[in-house]
Amino acid sequence: MIKLLYKPLGIVTGVLGGLAAGAIFKGIWRLLAHEEEPPEATRADRSWAEVLVAAALEGAVYALVKAALERAGAVGFEKATGTWPGETEGS
Repeated sequence: MIKLLYKPLGIVTGVLGGLAAGAIFKGIWRLLAHEEEPPEATRADRSWAEVLVAAALEGAVYALVKAALERAGAVGFEKATGTWPGETEGS
């Protein structure tokens, strides 16, 4: 039952993580490409390589931020409640 309390925390963490990941990606893109915005896939003046590298980097940043925040949330929840909110060995 206590694990149900983790659901709202997970939702809020996910939303905030998405916002943070977007900001982090745009910052990395500015540093690497010296451009404000990553290339859109439908822009005729951008190469396949530019579009695919930007998409891969964006996906990697989102996955990394999501995993880090989910893990931190689970560890914090366990410290606060004594219950791990996700799957455990044997469950």
